[in-house]
Amino acid sequence: MSLSKSTFNRGIVIPSLIFIVGVCLLSVFFPTLAVRMLDTVKQFIFVNLNWVYVWAVTLFVIFLLYLMFSKFGNIKLGSNDSKPEYTFFSWISMLFAAGMGIGLMYFSVAEPMQHFSTDAFAGHHNINRVQTAQLYTFFHWGIHAWAIYGVVGLSLSYFAYRYRLPLSLRSCFYPLLKNKINGKWGNAVDVFALCSTFFGITTTLGFGVVQVNAGLQTLGLVSGNNFAYQILIVGVLTLLSILSATSGVDKGVKLLSKINIITVVVLLLFVLFLGPTVYLIGSFTEGIGNYVNNFFSLTFDTHVYDEATLPWFYNWTILYWAWWISWSPYVGLFIAKISKGRTIREFIAAVLIIPTIFNFVWMSVFGNSAMWFDLHFAKGALSALADNPDALMFRFLDYLPFSEIVSYMVILIIIIFFVTSADSGIFVMNSISTKNAEKSPKWQMVFWGALLAILALMLLNTGGLQALQTMTLITALPFSLIMLLFCVSLVKALTIDRSYYERDFSVSTVPWSGEFWKDRLQQIVSFKSRESVEEFMKNTVMLAFEDLQAEFKHNRIEANIREFEQPKRIQIEIRHDVINNFIYGVKSQVKVVSDYVVEEENLPDFDDNKTYFPKSYFGDAREGYDVQYFTKNELISDVLKHYDRFLEIISEEKNEIFISSNANENLR
Repeated sequence: MSLSKSTFNRGIVIPSLIFIVGVCLLSVFFPTLAVRMLDTVKQFIFVNLNWVYVWAVTLFVIFLLYLMFSKFGNIKLGSNDSKPEYTFFSWISMLFAAGMGIGLMYFSVAEPMQHFSTDAFAGHHNINRVQTAQLYTFFHWGIHAWAIYGVVGLSLSYFAYRYRLPLSLRSCFYPLLKNKINGKWGNAVDVFALCSTFFGITTTLGFGVVQVNAGLQTLGLVSGNNFAYQILIVGVLTLLSILSATSGVDKGVKLLSKINIITVVVLLLFVLFLGPTVYLIGSFTEGIGNYVNNFFSLTFDTHVYDEATLPWFYNWTILYWAWWISWSPYVGLFIAKISKGRTIREFIAAVLIIPTIFNFVWMSVFGNSAMWFDLHFAKGALSALADNPDALMFRFLDYLPFSEIVSYMVILIIIIFFVTSADSGIFVMNSISTKNAEKSPKWQMVFWGALLAILALMLLNTGGLQALQTMTLITALPFSLIMLLFCVSLVKALTIDRSYYERDFSVSTVPWSGEFWKDRLQQIVSFKSRESVEEFMKNTVMLAFEDLQAEFKHNRIEANIREFEQPKRIQIEIRHDVINNFIYGVKSQVKVVSDYVVEEENLPDFDDNKTYFPKSYFGDAREGYDVQYFTKNELISDVLKHYDRFLEIISEEKNEIFISSNANENLR
């Protein structure tokens, strides 16, 4: 397919490629300098601005839990009658494979073992060290991590399927920026998302290649970890990813995700039943309780009172928060792509709870098994390999039956995990770079896959992968602030959404009959000027109040009519000494009309996007309403309804505190 048929958006692709290639070349040709420079920036952020990550992630968790239990939970990610595109199992499989993927294989043994053997907790008893290792592993892979993904995924899903905007990060700013999202600011957000996704997938490819190579070396299939083997592994993994991505989400991605989740469960059950089963079940149960009991203290803990653990805190908790945030544009976009038709409550519950529980089970089975073997059989041999996570998983398997067969299975899972991450990453990058074009030529998928492979190999060969990983972590700081704006934007949109669907008929229409239907129609389709509203107040409101005043006087009640300017308003008032005054007034109010309505041809023309209407107000803090459609008699009836309410309220002893005459001082 010719390049002329490309769907790439130049305003996104060109700046992104310049930045991506520039950073990668800097890391390739000056790896030591790049690592030193970027590490300096990263350390400054982690040491001095770690509280930004702590507060941001905490707010994401609180925000999603609030939405899940709030009135907004029933809102669908799509039209009110939309249905999910994927079965629940397919949906969970895909979001799980894209969200954690290869990290579960890489860190399931390595992270608990590193927490177990770190000097930061050296003073703890062995049992306490195991509990601490499990607790912090749960913390790093639990609700907090998925809340980060959930905020981005929910924002994208809502604005794409509910507002029918492009599936793009720029769309999440629509309530704040309106049509400005289509300009330079929108392009800047998408450039950021594209670069972040590319860097994240590239570093994941690096992790995957090294671990697959270590596994093949353990099995004796390759003689070492030289660059020639890495070229072959990268080539195979990238080819599989491109084939899966070009076949589409409905085919390759979904099929591989299902295969992967089934294979992972088989491996999990194998380790559970052939490892220390009773110990694992008990430790998992106790670990859940420990996590729940320490949830809030972990969430807000900055280790400021325990300086000995601060380096560990920067290199683990803060690094993890930065890592999940840096991955969230990619994972969020993919989750959004597959979540159309779900309700907000269903989305949040599934994204926060199901993967978290699975992660806890997985980390308990593998991590606690490794620590148990290390204490009872390995005599410290596994903890001695804590700094070599590439080989640690395969050394751990040596303590289980059928270790060679299981090692092959682990390599297969790592490959599938990488492919399911990379194919969805390629798909997402193409979506971002084309502003979510519906149909794109397949060569564009090949382009992103090839670029991933070439740059990953260059970085692996020169040792520049660490610099790229550090760059990815640095980008998390500005994106965490962007995500907080997503939350603000989403709340604003959800409030409007709920108001739209719950809005009842106008109070003005309640007394209508079919008697004056032609006049009513003329009023409805006419946008009012200030002059026309003032004319209504003079010929309808004033006359209604004068008739009321006369009738009140006939019933020996004194009612006063007062008229004000700036803004124009007229009110009828019955004064009292002991209780509040009764007031019913009408004022001229301005309203800004949507640009869509202004530009709509099938509506009456008007000069600008401002229209005026007469709005009622009262002697208390209640909100008034539009009375422009009332006739004189209907307006009189409305005043009498409020006067009847007033008399009912002041006659009840329990309302004394609300009817004090002190309020009258503010009205005179």
